[in-house]
Amino acid sequence: MAKLPAMPAVPMNLGGGGLPSGLPAPRAPLPSGGAPPAAGVKVPRPLDMRAKAAIIVRLLLNEGADIPLEELPDDLQAQLTQQMGRMGLVDRVTLDAVVAEFADALESVGLSFPNGLAGALDALDGKISPQTAARLRKEAGVRQLGDPWTRLRDMEVERLLPFFEAESTEVAAVLLSKLDTAKAAQVLAKLPGPLARRVTYAMSLTASVTPEAVDRIGLSLAAQLDDQPPRAFKTAPGARVGAILNQSAARTRDDMLTSLDETDATFAGEVRREIFTFAHISIRVSPRDVPAVIRAIDPDTLVTAMAGATDDTTSGVVDFLLSNMSGRMADNLREEVDDRGKVRPRDAEAAMNAIVGAIRDLAETGAIELLNPDERFEEEQ
Repeated sequence: MAKLPAMPAVPMNLGGGGLPSGLPAPRAPLPSGGAPPAAGVKVPRPLDMRAKAAIIVRLLLNEGADIPLEELPDDLQAQLTQQMGRMGLVDRVTLDAVVAEFADALESVGLSFPNGLAGALDALDGKISPQTAARLRKEAGVRQLGDPWTRLRDMEVERLLPFFEAESTEVAAVLLSKLDTAKAAQVLAKLPGPLARRVTYAMSLTASVTPEAVDRIGLSLAAQLDDQPPRAFKTAPGARVGAILNQSAARTRDDMLTSLDETDATFAGEVRREIFTFAHISIRVSPRDVPAVIRAIDPDTLVTAMAGATDDTTSGVVDFLLSNMSGRMADNLREEVDDRGKVRPRDAEAAMNAIVGAIRDLAETGAIELLNPDERFEEEQ
């Protein structure tokens, strides 16, 4: 039997036949007008395209292939199932001919494009403006964008939380049930305790929910996403102000925070949660990440910052860094700091800001993960 080559990820288009959409029409098993077969020679059975599609699907399933048939429209899934139920036995000669025909069609593929507007938008995510993407999604309608739960499952936890707070407990329970287990656990951890308990209990009432109801809930939630206007800024205002103040002089930072406390205490609290300065290193950086931080910092900058860290808020950071590196490196740094002597406050602050910037760069690239103060306490236990 002919062997299938490695197949590209293309969808099955059963509406027009059993081959992936966009492929050239397959050749007929026997040339038209050809000579009849010699006596005793078996020839493939004449099959239509849907029968051939059923054979290929059955063969791939037997080989353990994961075929996303659920992505097909419901009517095509039904047609495929009905066709497979009518097939009965297929002789080896016919099977070999269908496989060879399918393999030849696959080998002729030069390029595969996404299937539909949803796939095109996913492929161009981040490449076209959010305004254009939102307009295309709205014009096409949610139904044409495929499974709405795919979009919802891919969303960040922070964007999912408003659904749990605004929707009914039953809808929230369905949404939690459709999320991946790890993400569902993160959502529960961030929800207020009473709400998390109500949603968890409501999951016990979802045993009789129909697929149609789940589909309607997904469409409704996805529609709410499309109704939201695109935002000019990806980060929250508090995060943007905090990032600016992180690189500001200590006097400027303290003055701005005091002013914000007087104007809008709530917003000031959001900004304070985003503040990360040299003094916060010992509570935001895990001890195991200190070697990576040291490697990312210019040695002269590190010595300057340590030599200038003489007050109560920064001297503890020096001890934290020295105690979480090799003894030899720590001794060398102590000697260099002693040799450097007293440094100007301006130079010390610039060096500290540079270290904080390097740590933030490591966190953004995923090389390290910054801790919340509570997480740091749990890690030390």
